[in-house]
Amino acid sequence: MKRIDSKQALNIWESDWTSLRSQSHEARCEHYPDGQASYVVMRIVSYTNVCVADCSYCAFYRRPNDDGAYVLSKEDIFSKIDGLLAVGGSVVAMEGGFNPKLKIEHYEDLFASVRKRYGDKIEIYGSTIVEVIFIAKSSRISLEEALIRLKEAGLRWIPGGGAEILTDAWRAKLSPKKYSVKDYIEGMRVAQKLGLGTTATMVIGFGETVADRIEHLEHIRRLQDETGGFASFLLWTYQPLNTPMGGSLTSNDDYLRSVALSRLYLDNIPVIRASFLTQYDKGPEALTAGAHDFDIPLEDQVTQLAGAKIEENVDRVLEWVKKSGITPQKRLPFSLK
Repeated sequence: MKRIDSKQALNIWESDWTSLRSQSHEARCEHYPDGQASYVVMRIVSYTNVCVADCSYCAFYRRPNDDGAYVLSKEDIFSKIDGLLAVGGSVVAMEGGFNPKLKIEHYEDLFASVRKRYGDKIEIYGSTIVEVIFIAKSSRISLEEALIRLKEAGLRWIPGGGAEILTDAWRAKLSPKKYSVKDYIEGMRVAQKLGLGTTATMVIGFGETVADRIEHLEHIRRLQDETGGFASFLLWTYQPLNTPMGGSLTSNDDYLRSVALSRLYLDNIPVIRASFLTQYDKGPEALTAGAHDFDIPLEDQVTQLAGAKIEENVDRVLEWVKKSGITPQKRLPFSLK
């Protein structure tokens, strides 16, 4: 398909849903067989809830010394990974917050311990690039040194979390302490240069415009043109329960149209993933609207505390997919190029 620009993307967004869905599904089938979708079983382990970023959309974090603030022990983390492996899981996303008490040595020890205990039986996704930027600053080292040290400790992937909406105006509204668009993109560029795998994300439903979303996609597409470093793109929706920002859920229709537009705009990213985490049993609908991959998460405290509902029964989730006319195909974590 011919590449579209931002003006064309807005026109496509305003077209009827049947046309948009058809175009996005055609683009999706260029990357994966029609009637099939790939998946992994995963767990998102929040190793700490201590954070000083003060994001307005977060119901999860605690300030240092607050009641309920925690840092998980390695034994607690191992227990969660053991439970994941017991049901055939293969990916543990390890993400936390901006915890000023945890320096680079803590993360080196954590990732090295997981890699030593589990080898290649499990893949580690995390920390996010904004966390690594914070870790580097807190430890008084460069971002490149932090990434190299984490890679040597066994980390292979930097997930796309922390992107939210990549416009500086929205970042100032949502999380002014969470670094600029330039910081985020440069951080990902450095990680990719060092040979770490990366994935891209976007969160919608804060009140942003479609043009804001397209600007976000443009930043991702431009970096992908330069580096080819993103293995996938995941779109999910803001969960407003218990958050300082509040608000309401955006509709599943809005989500589906955004997935479809993302598939058409991100012509250089091979995999668009569907968020069952935020769409629950409506998640399979995205598999015929541009996405061809999905996660089955057993846990994600960040979104659960904000209202997301998780189905831990893997077979039940797979039945949702089959009833939508899609055959699920279990895959290994994304391989590095």
